[in-house]
Amino acid sequence: MKQKTRNEIQPQRLKSLDALRGFDMFWIMGAGEFFILLGSLTGLPALQWWANQMTHIEWHGFHAYDMIFPLFLFIAGVSFPFSAQKRLKMEDGRNSLYRHIFKRGLLLVLIGIIYNNGISFDFANLRYASVLGRIGLAWMFATLIFMNTKKSKTRVIWFWGILIFYWLLFILFKAPDTGDPDHYSMQGNIASYIDRLLLPGRFCCFELGDNEGILALISATGTGLLGILTGELLLTNLKPLKKVLYMAIAGVILMIAGQLWNLAFPINKILWSSSFVCWVGGISLLLMAIFYLIIDVWRLSKWSFFFVVIGMNPITIYLANRIIRWGNANEFFFRGIAELFPETWAPIVMSAGYITIGWVFLYILYRRKIFLKI
Repeated sequence: MKQKTRNEIQPQRLKSLDALRGFDMFWIMGAGEFFILLGSLTGLPALQWWANQMTHIEWHGFHAYDMIFPLFLFIAGVSFPFSAQKRLKMEDGRNSLYRHIFKRGLLLVLIGIIYNNGISFDFANLRYASVLGRIGLAWMFATLIFMNTKKSKTRVIWFWGILIFYWLLFILFKAPDTGDPDHYSMQGNIASYIDRLLLPGRFCCFELGDNEGILALISATGTGLLGILTGELLLTNLKPLKKVLYMAIAGVILMIAGQLWNLAFPINKILWSSSFVCWVGGISLLLMAIFYLIIDVWRLSKWSFFFVVIGMNPITIYLANRIIRWGNANEFFFRGIAELFPETWAPIVMSAGYITIGWVFLYILYRRKIFLKI
């Protein structure tokens, strides 16, 4: 039987996945700043609490804003079994899929370096680690595990094995150059030491190591693999409500595991600790279950269009926030409107305008079917 070409294979998409991806990116489009301003202005306890969640924890601990990065990596993992299923049906499918995996992973590393001002060619002061680089490499290694294992049970063993191995590295080793006996401190942890030893250029965002450093790539691979396992579940022939139930149960179990592990290996985004992987992985599963239930099972999807527009072009808005001067457009279109409001409300109006401009930009691309795919 003749194998299908790429053009003959119709794309299969989960609306809930696009909506969840858009929901995730929404918070770095200016929504975080909007709620910080709103909480400060209104003084309402609930809004003030959420405003406080819109910042990163400095070291140990967790805020909702720390979810954005791992949730995106998780979603990238969820989408892989769907894209792999299509590519494997094409001529030379397996080899084509391998080429895609390596190309995508390494291209994201390159774009991440460019994002960090790589085209300035100031290599001594260039930041080589990046959010996109972490996503690209962790996703790549997770997909390679998927490609070279046959059973979901084996992949689950890989997931837990990765997290336990990563924890053991912190138990057995600490930074030998600081004298700090705490294996999990900012000064004493082995991950930051590896960055100081091997990672060239400058670091972000603390001088002892990088937020997206080398060693944490191990545990981040676990986050990507958890997403792939979720994608596998969504591809099965189980009844949709069973899928929702299994995701919810797994999510709760992982959140409990994360909090228990936190007692020995603190939840820490910069270290991407094993407890952090479990905690944010559990929340990611619950969010996926909720979005899937409402949008794909109950078919209540109209409300999600705002997020789908964002979710169809996530890399575009991430790069555009870095390259395009949205502030100039915001001043042009919304400064006059802001001045109609009391002075204390003007920053909130301008913040809402910033989000609006970004969304309209993505909506124009959406209408013209222009999507940046890597």
